Amino acid sequence: MGDTAVPVLSTHDLARTLDFWRTLGYTVTHEQHKPYAYGALRAYDCDIHYYAPPAGGHDRQAQETTTCLVMVDDVASRHRDFTAALRERYGKVPAKGLGRITRFRPGQSRFSAIDPDGNWVTYIQAGEPDDVEYGGSAELSGLAKVLDNARILRDFKDDDKAAERALEAGLRRHGADARRTDRARAYAALAELAVALENPAKADARRADLAALSLTESERAELATELAAADDLAAWLDPIAGEHLRPSE
Repeated sequence: MGDTAVPVLSTHDLARTLDFWRTLGYTVTHEQHKPYAYGALRAYDCDIHYYAPPAGGHDRQAQETTTCLVMVDDVASRHRDFTAALRERYGKVPAKGLGRITRFRPGQSRFSAIDPDGNWVTYIQAGEPDDVEYGGSAELSGLAKVLDNARILRDFKDDDKAAERALEAGLRRHGADARRTDRARAYAALAELAVALENPAKADARRADLAALSLTESERAELATELAAADDLAAWLDPIAGEHLRPSE
C-alpha cells in the first residue's frame, strides 16, 4: 500500500462547512469544537479534514484559502450527483458566492466545489489529457487557436471574463478569415459565457449571430453540443426558466 495524502483545509465555521459537505454526500467521521475545532469527512474512499485557524489572525497562511485536487473515475457522474444533491437541498444549484459548484460542459475534465470558506476542491477525471497550453495550442492558428485558449481560461482557470475577452478579440482579428464552423463555435461559446456572466442581452445577441450564419444540417450536427451549451447552462442554473429555451418536440 502506498502513501495516502489527506488535505487539511481551514474553516472559520466548522458546523457550516461540515453541513455543506454532508449535502454533497460526505460522511462526517470526526467533529470536535473544543479545545479547538477539527473535522474530518469521507466519501468515495477519500478524506478531507478541516481545522480552525488560531484566534487573533496571526497565522497568515491559515487565513488564505487553498486548493485541493481529487482525481475521480467519472467526473461527469460526480458533477451530476452533486448537482442533484444541491438542488434537492436548496431548490437550485448554488453557482455564485461561497458554498457552490462550478458548471460542467460535455467533454470537460474537471469542475470545482468551493466550500463556505472559499477553499477550492477540484474534481479531475483520472487520466485527464495533458493538453493545457495557455494562449492556445501551438498546433493551431487563427480563430481555432483563440477558441482553444478560451477553453483553457474557461475550464481550467474558471475565468469567464478573460475567456470572453479572448473570444471577442479573436473574432475581431480572425473572424473574417475563419471557417464558418469556427465562427459558430466562437458565437456559441460567447453565448454560454454571457449566460454564466448574467448578461442575457449579450447572450441573445450571440444567438442572433449564430442564426445569421445559416449553418447547414451537417454543420449543426457536428457542433450540436457546443450550440446547445448556452441553453444547457441556463437550464442547469434554473430548470424552470430554462424550459422556454428548449425547442418544442
